[in-house]
Amino acid sequence: MNLFVIVSAAVFLLISVAYLPLLNDLYWSTLKSLTPPAGIVADLLVTNGTIFTSDSSLPFADSMAIRNGRILKVGSFATLKGFIGDGTMEVNLEGKIVVPGLIDSHVHLISGGLQMAQVGLRGVSQKDEFCKMVKDAVQNAKEGSWILGGGWNNDFWGGELPSASWIDEISPRNPVWLIRMDGHMALANSLALKIAGVISLTEDPVGGTIMRMPSGEPTGLLIDAAMELVTPWVKEISVDERREALFRASKYALTRGVTTVIDLGRYFPGTTDELSWKDFQDVYLYADSSKKMMIRTCLFFPITTWSRLLDLKLQKGSVLSEWLYLGGVKAFIDGSLGSNSALFYEEYIDTPNNYGLEVMDPEKLSNFTMAADKSGLQVAIHAIGDKANDMILDMYESVAAANGDRDRRFRIEHAQHLAPGSANRFGQLHIVASVQPDHLLDDADSVAKKLGSERAVKESYLFQSLLNGNALLALGSDWPVADINPLHSIRTAVKRIPPKWDHAWIPSERISFTDALIAQTISAARAAFLDHHLGSLSPGKLADFVILSTNSWDEFSKDVSASVLATYVGGKQLYP
Repeated sequence: MNLFVIVSAAVFLLISVAYLPLLNDLYWSTLKSLTPPAGIVADLLVTNGTIFTSDSSLPFADSMAIRNGRILKVGSFATLKGFIGDGTMEVNLEGKIVVPGLIDSHVHLISGGLQMAQVGLRGVSQKDEFCKMVKDAVQNAKEGSWILGGGWNNDFWGGELPSASWIDEISPRNPVWLIRMDGHMALANSLALKIAGVISLTEDPVGGTIMRMPSGEPTGLLIDAAMELVTPWVKEISVDERREALFRASKYALTRGVTTVIDLGRYFPGTTDELSWKDFQDVYLYADSSKKMMIRTCLFFPITTWSRLLDLKLQKGSVLSEWLYLGGVKAFIDGSLGSNSALFYEEYIDTPNNYGLEVMDPEKLSNFTMAADKSGLQVAIHAIGDKANDMILDMYESVAAANGDRDRRFRIEHAQHLAPGSANRFGQLHIVASVQPDHLLDDADSVAKKLGSERAVKESYLFQSLLNGNALLALGSDWPVADINPLHSIRTAVKRIPPKWDHAWIPSERISFTDALIAQTISAARAAFLDHHLGSLSPGKLADFVILSTNSWDEFSKDVSASVLATYVGGKQLYP
């Protein structure tokens, strides 16, 4: 009898734990329609504003009640004042606009934080300025220490690629490693090449290219997988440096209204699979356990380590805390347009006979995708060129057919150049298009030189075509490739006006302001299976929101010109 009681109690306990989230969801969902239950007091009441909820059941409200970090109710002040009690704090918006906490769908968060403390070459537009910044860094460094940095874009100074000869004289005793803005090409000085043993006889690795002079000597530029020839020799970044990078990056994100990021990690072609796992163990778990997280982070890991992620999810679940989420797996099929390594059907005009690179063997990638998807993991694959995107669309279709119907939300990261008809396939196959509008500002002046005007106009950044085909569109930055600035990304998606242009680039692909804001909030959450907790200002969801500097919704939706006044995460003001 005692054994029966014990077993029964254990079974009841297991069932209770299993259904606890459902009961919690039921409780919170009822709050949408209920008047304030007696005795429930809000911790925070936000009033007298224009609150855009990203919730189609109630798109706008003027007030919002919050308790224990979650939203109690949104609506008019008259329907919420019953939540006021002892200890309720009120924030009078004085007409200001509030939007849900902005979600950046594609970042490399620790890389961004590290780059903030390194040689920052973003926006450099002259060779002399490039060299001066390296020289200044060398003068402030110890002899023999690595000079690290990145963010350079050769298109900004006319297209000429840098070489080791630019910086060898100013860095004779310091190895230099400078990564291009897209992360798919890097410049090493001659000392760094010597340390790594890269010489004229070194063969190009599979999925990578060593740029060479006519004599066969390396120029110092390494593309995609060739970067791995040098990266193992670069000084290991300490745990403390990476932790500081996370805090630095998180603080910066909050100033831009970002409350959640999808972090693809420090995993690029030419890096090891272990970096993302080291950051998870050394940085994220530390920050979470010591209550130092400031933004919510959903982590993706290299696809080659899918079984490791599966084991972790089975052990811990997808939600490690209200700050830390386990996402899916990430892979690459090609490189980047700026490095002439994105994979196209037709050759690059400026480098004849070059169609780009397959940075991972397609058969291996397909096998990894099949296994990861069969285990229930979400898969995200980087594809930029038109051929690369079609290859991944075909592969996803094949994998889904083999593994059976389910809500898998396959993602293509970037989806920058799409062949005719490919945009419609995203919606047909239920593929997430995870795009970065601000990349088009960097590409607009150079893409025609690389692909020709006709190809450039027909297939570049087809945001409206993707929406027309019912794709789930999620916006991001790819920081530190582009700045983490969702309001700017939204403006770019709406306006599509590159620097120094007075007109839109491919105006038919502009999207509406509402569609862009949705793609940076609730759609971004859905794209990472986070929509149950985040993405809209709906009862029961986490109370992440941003107060903007404008009072006019009409002006804001037309000009998309506003700044972030305050960022709240879980109902607490974390910026400023």
